Amino acid sequence: MNIGEAAAASGVSAKMIRYYESIGLVPAPLRSESGYRVYGEAQVHILRFVSRARDLGFPLDQIRELVALWRDRERASTDVKRIALDHVAALEDKARRLQAMADTLRHLADHCHGDARPDCPILDDLGADGAVTRRARLRSHLLERRRG
Repeated sequence: MNIGEAAAASGVSAKMIRYYESIGLVPAPLRSESGYRVYGEAQVHILRFVSRARDLGFPLDQIRELVALWRDRERASTDVKRIALDHVAALEDKARRLQAMADTLRHLADHCHGDARPDCPILDDLGADGAVTRRARLRSHLLERRRG
């Protein structure tokens, strides 16, 4: 199949397929006599694997490791589990940071009058220097801990 058909079969755009090939994430396919890429089911299967890993938020370096482990029938599942759990920890950390941002913004919005007056704690916080911003974050965090 050509790249368009491989893209349709795998759910990965032709542009991304070319990119994944250029960085060595997926092996380059054979080429026809006229120079067109020719994909088989094995390449499409790898592309689906990569797509699913991307859907789960794995970064490219971890996907590269996972693809190598997936293709290695002598692999130890402990290596795969380590990568997955490392990614879970990164996702949980990101979720905590996102929640802290949401809490800070909610706190600032709660203290904004939202009327015709020009004073606004949201803009004050965004325009503050680093020390003031850190203090506001700490205040927000402490207020949230008291509420929860």
